[in-house]
Amino acid sequence: MERGLPHGRPDTSAVTALTPDSAKKFILDNTVLMAPPHVPEILLHLADEAHDLWQRTEDELTEIGLPPPFWAFAWAGGQGLARYVLDNPDTVRGKRVLDFASGSGLVAIAAVRAGAAEVIAADIDPFCATAIRLNAEANDVGIEFLGTDCIATDAGWDVVLAGDVFYDRSFADRLMPWFATLKARGAEILVGDPGRSYMPKAGLEPLAVYQVTVTRALEDAEVKRTTVWRLA
Repeated sequence: MERGLPHGRPDTSAVTALTPDSAKKFILDNTVLMAPPHVPEILLHLADEAHDLWQRTEDELTEIGLPPPFWAFAWAGGQGLARYVLDNPDTVRGKRVLDFASGSGLVAIAAVRAGAAEVIAADIDPFCATAIRLNAEANDVGIEFLGTDCIATDAGWDVVLAGDVFYDRSFADRLMPWFATLKARGAEILVGDPGRSYMPKAGLEPLAVYQVTVTRALEDAEVKRTTVWRLA
């Protein structure tokens, strides 16, 4: 099952009722603070009953156009990438880092812990601003949030981290030219991927492989072989 989603992202243009307080309440009501299996150093507000949260999201939020709660799960690609960053802190130490499609903020938190000078967590899901803030607070770190589509932009990041982003063909097709442009001007691009269908077959070199425990309700296995790649 690709990315474990029962349906695609709804249009977020209709989002009008979401506030920081309502987002915080929804997150706290539907998650528990726990450590992802592969990154026990970090605590996140995660869903422990995946199907219940998906159903609540569909029933309660579809009318105001909110997307499925990617932020509520520690996806395999993000866990692998966070593990790599923590185990190889020179990757980000002293650098300006973008955690693209940040979701829960797991990889961003790992980058701060590893000594990054600045970390920007980017995601277009409006819930992520609150989810990442709550998760950053739980880990006593500071993260800047960017809530706009930053594909094809360049704010001078030294390192771009992207966990589990190749789950959709059109999205993957947009990413690779952008990644290549950033790489050409000197940025380091690292991707964590558990074998998604639209992972590019060329242009990436493997750095590490992990066996990552995931939520069985969202994936096709309880453990996903996850590779951290560098754009060559």
